[in-house]
Amino acid sequence: MSSYIAIDWGSTNLRAWYYQNGQRVDERRSEAGVTRLDGRTPAQVFDQVTAGWPVDELPVVMAGMVGSNAGWLSVPYLPCPVSLDQLASRLTQVDNRAWIVPGLSVSRDDNHNVIRGEETQLLGASELMPAALYVMPGTHAKWVISEQNRVDDFRTVMTGEMHHLLLKHSLIGAGLPEQQAHPEAFRAGVEVGSNDRTIIARLFEVRACHVLGALPRSAVSDYLSGLLIGHEVASQLHDIAIKGSLTLIAGKGLAERYQQAFALQGVSINVLDGDDAFQQGIRSIANELAN
Repeated sequence: MSSYIAIDWGSTNLRAWYYQNGQRVDERRSEAGVTRLDGRTPAQVFDQVTAGWPVDELPVVMAGMVGSNAGWLSVPYLPCPVSLDQLASRLTQVDNRAWIVPGLSVSRDDNHNVIRGEETQLLGASELMPAALYVMPGTHAKWVISEQNRVDDFRTVMTGEMHHLLLKHSLIGAGLPEQQAHPEAFRAGVEVGSNDRTIIARLFEVRACHVLGALPRSAVSDYLSGLLIGHEVASQLHDIAIKGSLTLIAGKGLAERYQQAFALQGVSINVLDGDDAFQQGIRSIANELAN
């Protein structure tokens, strides 16, 4: 097992790990995502985050928005269909300091999509919990169709961002008190969202429900979350023919929410922690670099 440094550098946050002989010896976190550099260059942030680590001696592998046109260096996407084995051989070096993992793209008349960062999780998932369909919840949820370790196609659903925008910047969330966990409201939202494909017509009802007293005002966030997740799962399953197992790649909180939506559809899933998938993917790439 090789020694290496791994960096997950997103839009708003950065996480870095130092591995020695396969064992994690140090971990660092920063809020210096590529959109939050506060006047610093990516190279300066890199030096600060890795200070004291042997960056000149070990492979340094970075994934995420650091490779976007808003990051350190714009790294080309690999067009799908593509084997995930190609990631390690298609890295881009930046300033002779580190290697950036390429993203994935789909460009057809019926689908234009990009992935930046999730490809590393997919590589890890293909080794830890292979599936024909991977679902990756988040701000921009990814639904990835795969065969063995080849990514054939994927779609993006802006569920997380829609929840934030509607709750914080629309009439739905205007004047609401502090939101609280409300499992019953979430389940009710999932049921409505799963059974109604006209989601746009349902959105204003979220406000009407709490105005009319049918929904606690402190439960609007959870109800809206259930509505959007339920609709996402039902609509995507309607459009995608599952030809094998399904792996959900997510942290505990999101995984539990999506599991409820899948259960309502009668679909069984396997759950893989997102950090475990990322670390396995980076480890595979670093091992290839070391060989």
